[in-house]
Amino acid sequence: MAKSLALEENSFSDQFGDNSVMHVRFNFYPPCTRPDKVLGLKPHSDRSWITVLLQDEQVEGLQIVKDEKWITVPVIPHALVVNLGDQMQIMSNGIFKSPVHGVVTNTDKLRISVAMFNEVEPEKEIGPVEGLIDENRPRLYRNVKN
Repeated sequence: MAKSLALEENSFSDQFGDNSVMHVRFNFYPPCTRPDKVLGLKPHSDRSWITVLLQDEQVEGLQIVKDEKWITVPVIPHALVVNLGDQMQIMSNGIFKSPVHGVVTNTDKLRISVAMFNEVEPEKEIGPVEGLIDENRPRLYRNVKN
């Protein structure tokens, strides 16, 4: 990702710290007779630098916002969904976006997914990579801790 922006290869990874963290969450969404009244997971973006999701192989439910509309992410068996998170959006000074997404329930079928959130070291301060800030692209984010 750094190389695609003409940066040194470790421009982002240098900010992760020596003890970066991975959280794993198993999600269970039971069938719901009124899916129009229930959100499986409210709209949000992930705080991670990257999130890897293994979707249910048979039941859709993940949605993203694209062009101000909710789009259902198709299920591709044995494939992983990779989202960039807020930490990468900050480090890239807004070039890479952390997508807003959510999960809806299904009327007839349960849905299971596994999400792996990769985050920088908890006490590590991150901020936009200096090589991505100039007079044409001002600094968009302040330095933050997790």
